Amino acid sequence: MNKIGMGQPLSILKGNELEKETGREIQKGSFRELLKNSIHEVDRVQKEAMQAAEDLAVGKTENIHETMIALKKAELTFKMMMQVRNKIVKAYEEIMRMQV
Repeated sequence: MNKIGMGQPLSILKGNELEKETGREIQKGSFRELLKNSIHEVDRVQKEAMQAAEDLAVGKTENIHETMIALKKAELTFKMMMQVRNKIVKAYEEIMRMQV
C-alpha cells in the first residue's frame, strides 16, 4: 500500500502548493479532464482502502491503524467528490435559469 497522505486526493483540485508537496504535476487541460482525473483519483483511493481491509481480514497485515486511516481517507475523498458534484449541478441549474 502507498504512503497515506491527506493532501494527495486534493492535489488535483488545488493549486501549486500541493503540487510541490506531493511532487506530482498537474497537466493543463480542460475542465472535463480535471473532473475525470479527480474521479479516477477517488476510485484509486477507494480501491486502496478495500485492499487494506481485505489484507487485514485475511491476516496479511495486522496494522489496523493504517487500515482505518485508508478507510477514512476513502470516505473523505468520496464525500469531497460528492460536494464538488453538488456544486457543479447547482451551477448548471443556475445557468439554465438565466434568461438570454
